Amino acid sequence: MSALAKLTVVEAKLFLRETGMAVLTIAFPALLLVVLGLIPALRRPDELFGGMRFVDVFMPSLIVLVLALLGVNTMPTRLAGYREKGILRRLSTTPVHPRNLLAAQLVLNGVVALVAIGLLMVVGHVAFDVPMPRHPLGFAAALLVGGGSMFALGTLAAATASTTRAVAAIAMPIYFVCMFLGGVFLPRYLLPDLVVTLGRYAPPGVQALQDAWTGGGPQVLQLVIMAAIAVAAAAGAARMFRWE
Repeated sequence: MSALAKLTVVEAKLFLRETGMAVLTIAFPALLLVVLGLIPALRRPDELFGGMRFVDVFMPSLIVLVLALLGVNTMPTRLAGYREKGILRRLSTTPVHPRNLLAAQLVLNGVVALVAIGLLMVVGHVAFDVPMPRHPLGFAAALLVGGGSMFALGTLAAATASTTRAVAAIAMPIYFVCMFLGGVFLPRYLLPDLVVTLGRYAPPGVQALQDAWTGGGPQVLQLVIMAAIAVAAAAGAARMFRWE
């Protein structure tokens, strides 16, 4: 087993050891959908959404919630906690390279995100007949690029902060902006036009996910912008990350 695989297994065990937090992280978006779906008015087709229901069009915003929660909240806080507790200093005495730790965190949180999104989609489809994405390849591309951009921003925040307080000061503004632009705090049809326009191109790409969900597929420009952000942030994180 390679060093990366061993490190990923260790990180997964540490994640699962915090059972309550692990379950909440994976199940919270699905539970939120259930709460919203129990409101009859949100299950009625509405011309405002092109004949779709609120629970249908809100699914991409719930996916934004998953990616933002893991990418720029949970993951950078965990890495900063490792540094604060001296865990990274002890790792520095081993042959483990910093890139392996970042890669292990990306793999673990990527898998958790896929599980949470899969659970969300299954619950939505079974409980409320929410349709699956009509453009599966476009949805996969939007999820890959959008999720990658969020995780890259999270690693950049973790690389530049020495404590959990410092990483919170860097990552939380990104988290709240992404949640706001993604229509999590307030449905996008209630947001100003400028905010909606910014949300079309900002990570993790709620409009790209929405377009894939309704069948048109994401725009190339949306994917290119998010991919550029992902590459730049990941390169910066790899360059700046230090054990101490």
